[in-house]
Amino acid sequence: MKNIPVVLTGYGNVGKAFVRLLAEKKLDGARRFGLDLDLKAVFRRSGGWLAGGCDDAEALAADPAVPLESHPGWVPGLSFEAALPRLAPGVLAEATPSNWRTGEPQLAFLHAALDAGWSIAAASKGALVVDFRGLTEKARARGLALKYSGATAAALPALDVATVALAGSTIERIDGILTGTTNYILSRIEAGESFAGALAEAQAQGIAEPDPSMDIDGWDTACKLLLIANAAAGTSLTLADIKVEGIRGVTVETMRSACEEGRATKLLGRLTIQDGRAVAEVKPVSVELSHPLHGISGTAKGIAFLTDTMGTIALTGGKSDPRGTAAAMLKDIINIYR
Repeated sequence: MKNIPVVLTGYGNVGKAFVRLLAEKKLDGARRFGLDLDLKAVFRRSGGWLAGGCDDAEALAADPAVPLESHPGWVPGLSFEAALPRLAPGVLAEATPSNWRTGEPQLAFLHAALDAGWSIAAASKGALVVDFRGLTEKARARGLALKYSGATAAALPALDVATVALAGSTIERIDGILTGTTNYILSRIEAGESFAGALAEAQAQGIAEPDPSMDIDGWDTACKLLLIANAAAGTSLTLADIKVEGIRGVTVETMRSACEEGRATKLLGRLTIQDGRAVAEVKPVSVELSHPLHGISGTAKGIAFLTDTMGTIALTGGKSDPRGTAAAMLKDIINIYR
């Protein structure tokens, strides 16, 4: 049995789901993979929680409604960086909301973890978007793992397929429906709802954020496309390299016209590689009936890889909620050590 110290940064919905899932799957991880995943600490902006005994993590997971600050082991003002010398290196599960323009505060956490010898399973994408090359090169130089399935498409295992199952093939094109929010809105417009009405409906159901601009303006898809393309196709994209158009201009009339032609309008993140040149864009596309993502509706996501030797490989589905993202983080941790 291999004991793996686990530290979590971020205790929002994804962080809480991860703590619960880690406790729920603890025996399964030991039985199937020989891994004792041992939650040692949780950090948020106001301080940190340090496990003092073997049952502390189970107590933390038992009732997520209890504030982290109320649990024994809470230290006000304790930062992740300050606590690192107290902790034996293991894996950092990173779920702190981050700014996709600056990467902070996640960027500082990731660099500090790598400098201290920790591998990483990240759910937030801001730092990776801002400093993909710096972080991946640092992890490689130190012989550490840097995984981020949860940052690309939650539970949809896009990176696993692209980097493992397609090894030896050259990816020539990637088409991805990578944001469930926009796919839901487009599905409702296709059913006859206006854009404003579809957005309000998505917000009322908790599918869209109160400020939905990152999703509906295409930037969430662009960030995920960047990470998948750089990891899977060996590109060196930055956000400045991606032409981005959102869905604000999509109307019932344009959707109806596409439907009459047997097409379906999707917000696609698309990477095309031809003669060694990579072109990346995000925009609404009317895909033909034969396209593998044509039938993806509601909050579902999907991705299709066109390769030189394996043809087109597509996968769809995957939960788009905090538990699905937490499951992606757990899967990454298991795959680091299995």
